[in-house]
Amino acid sequence: MGIMTPTNRENSICPKFITGVEPPAGRTEKALWFIFRGRDILLKTNKNPGAIPKLLDFGELGLPAVREQYLGVLEGTHCFSIELPADAEAPEGMEFFDLRQAYSEISEGCFELVNKAVQVMEWDRTNQFCSRCGKKTVQKPGERGKECPECGELFFPRISPAIIVLIRKGSKVLLARSPNFPMGMYSLIAGFVEPGETAEEAVAREVWEEVGIRVKNIAYFGTQAWPFPNSLMIGFTAEYDSGDIRPDGFEIEDAKWFSVDKLPVLPGKISISRKLIDLFLKEEGLEV
Repeated sequence: MGIMTPTNRENSICPKFITGVEPPAGRTEKALWFIFRGRDILLKTNKNPGAIPKLLDFGELGLPAVREQYLGVLEGTHCFSIELPADAEAPEGMEFFDLRQAYSEISEGCFELVNKAVQVMEWDRTNQFCSRCGKKTVQKPGERGKECPECGELFFPRISPAIIVLIRKGSKVLLARSPNFPMGMYSLIAGFVEPGETAEEAVAREVWEEVGIRVKNIAYFGTQAWPFPNSLMIGFTAEYDSGDIRPDGFEIEDAKWFSVDKLPVLPGKISISRKLIDLFLKEEGLEV
């Protein structure tokens, strides 16, 4: 897949998936089942490895469902999310994958649906009771929402905006390492937008807090939904302005300026961080 600049990202958007809330009555076709045990997803491992199970009925797997949510239709195929109990075992020919591990097994299109499915599942799981009065919530008819029958409070899926930024200094790019990253991997500076803050202000603040430098010429790149846990990643590019790199030692354990011929291990192709890095590489004349 080529570089996703803001222009061709917009052109790539098409209504292949139609969101739905009410499951169809009398369905006779197989559906896709996005099945989660905690934040692990069940994928096939024998025929068509890495595929989402496609079944007429979830009961075919012999697994106990805690909760089920209808997601919508993908090119004529209905999609559901399922939450399993913590002790559920994978059926023969299938395996549970940690979400981050799963993204190396699936396509980008599948990633988008897994993203939606896990966030809907988490929303369903964490909004069983009203946070205002404690009563059991009920599904709001026709909407992806829950309602408290006692006090009327509404609960919709929560989206947390976060920024991620590629910073250039001439022909070099700033890459940083979190203590939670796989061995040797570096990525871009990222962080959540705080209340009352613009996304651009969040870029400047996060960069200063995490690596101690100032940036300028902050420019929008694009967005990506990211289910860790329920983020909308807002991508930016920026240029180095001043200061020396000073990792904060908590969020960031190391950060350096890298040239294209001495890059560390990078994030996977699906992530917006890699799309930003690939844009930098392309601008530096490297094929990606």
